[in-house]
Amino acid sequence: MSSLDEEKAEAFSNRYIELLNGSAMILMTSLGHQTGLFDVMANLPSSTSDEIASKADLNERYVREWLGAMVTGKFVNYDPNAKTYYLPPEHSAILTRSVSPDNLAVSSQWIPLLGSVESKIIDAFKNGGGVPYSEFKKFHKVMAEESLQTVVSALHEHILPLVPNGIKILDEGIDVLDIGCGSGYALFEMAKTYPNSKFSGLDISEEAITKAQTLTKKEGLSNLKFEIKDISNLNIIENFDLITAFDVIHDQRAPNKVLKEIYGALKADGTFLMQDISGTSYLEKDVDHILGPLLYATSTMHCMTVSLSQGGEGLGTMWGVKTAEEYIKNAGFSSIIVNELEHDPMNVFFVISK
Repeated sequence: MSSLDEEKAEAFSNRYIELLNGSAMILMTSLGHQTGLFDVMANLPSSTSDEIASKADLNERYVREWLGAMVTGKFVNYDPNAKTYYLPPEHSAILTRSVSPDNLAVSSQWIPLLGSVESKIIDAFKNGGGVPYSEFKKFHKVMAEESLQTVVSALHEHILPLVPNGIKILDEGIDVLDIGCGSGYALFEMAKTYPNSKFSGLDISEEAITKAQTLTKKEGLSNLKFEIKDISNLNIIENFDLITAFDVIHDQRAPNKVLKEIYGALKADGTFLMQDISGTSYLEKDVDHILGPLLYATSTMHCMTVSLSQGGEGLGTMWGVKTAEEYIKNAGFSSIIVNELEHDPMNVFFVISK
C-alpha cells in the first residue's frame, strides 16, 4: 500500500465538500425553477421573504428556508439589516425562463429525476438488468423542456442549415420523419415554419405521443402526425427525404437495428440528421469533457439502464463519436459528416447519407 499524501488527501476532502454543497444547490435550483421563484425574483427589487412568497403565491416559511440556501450558496444577495433578498441580474441571466435557451436552471431538474430511481439502480448493480422508462415519472416533461433549449431554439439558425439545401427543400416541400420524437416540440416548430412539407413523429411512449397528438389537434396542423411505434421495427421503404433523431440512438435496445431501419426508410438521395452526445469513445479523453461527470452519471442512472432493461446493448450516453460512426457505417451509410456547434458543447450533429 502506498503512503498517504496528506496534502492531496486534504485537497480531495475540500473538493468533496465543494461538490456536496454544489449538489445541494442543484436541488435547490431545481426547486427554484419549478416553483418559478427565480422568475419572480428577477422582476423584484430587494424584497423580504414575505414579499417574495406573496408574489410567487407560495408558502413563506418554505420560501425563507430556500432563500437561506440561495444566500449561503451565493446565488442571492442578502441585506441583514433590512432582511431583504436580491437576485443579481448576472445570475438571473442564466436562471430564468425569460433568457431561454440560456436558462441553465432547466438542467438542474435532471439530478432529482435521476435520484428518484437510485434504489432500483442499486438493485441493478447487484443483480443486473435495468430500470425501464416507466420508472422515470417526469422524464418526458424534463426532456421536452431541455429539447426546447438545445434543439428547438437552434433549429433554423444552426441545425437545419447543416442539411444540404435544408431550408430550401423544406420550404419547397419534403417528407420528414423524426424518430424518438418525444412530445414533438421540434416537429411542431418545423411543421409551423414549413407548411409545404409533411412531418411524422414516432415514439414508443404513449404518454409523449398522446400529448403531441393533443397539441397537434389544438394547433390545427394538418401537415403533422404522430404515432406510437417501436422504431426498431419501422418496416418503411425509401419514403422520407429527411429523417431526424435528436438524442435518441444511444438509448435504444438494438441501435444497430434501428439504424438499419432508418437506412431502409430514407430515400436514395435523402439525409439522416442525427444529434447525439459529444463523447469521444475513449474514457481517457472524456476526462477533459466539460460535462463528463454529469454525462457518465446520466448514462448510469438513465440511458444505459433503460436499454439494459429491455435486454439491450446498453451503449450508454458516452458511446462517443468513433463508436457512433462505426454503427452508422455498419447500417449501410457511406457518407458521414460530424458537426460541432459553438452554442452546444454537449452534442454533435451527424449529417448522414447513403
